[in-house]
Amino acid sequence: MIIVNTESVPGKDITQFHGLVQGNTIRAKHIGRDIGAALKNLVGGELQAYTELLTEARQEAVDRMVAQATDLGANAIVNVRFTTSSVAGGAAELYAYGTAVTVA
Repeated sequence: MIIVNTESVPGKDITQFHGLVQGNTIRAKHIGRDIGAALKNLVGGELQAYTELLTEARQEAVDRMVAQATDLGANAIVNVRFTTSSVAGGAAELYAYGTAVTVA
């Protein structure tokens, strides 16, 4: 599956549009990560536990988007975007979306 954040795939022609595809996941913070993050905030630096959490969430959202595109018969997804939003105290949604297409 070709995944790009542009409106087309360089060197390929879009032969069919399949429509919007999307994937999302909602993740909650872990108390252990919160304690570590609070301590890290005191001295500064990267919050690696949260970086890992968001990386996993992003990959899960992309995997779900790709599965939906595959079900539609697409071989590429163009114009891919990501958004995040707070759902509840301590929980956030990561949402990936794009347009499923067939390229030749």
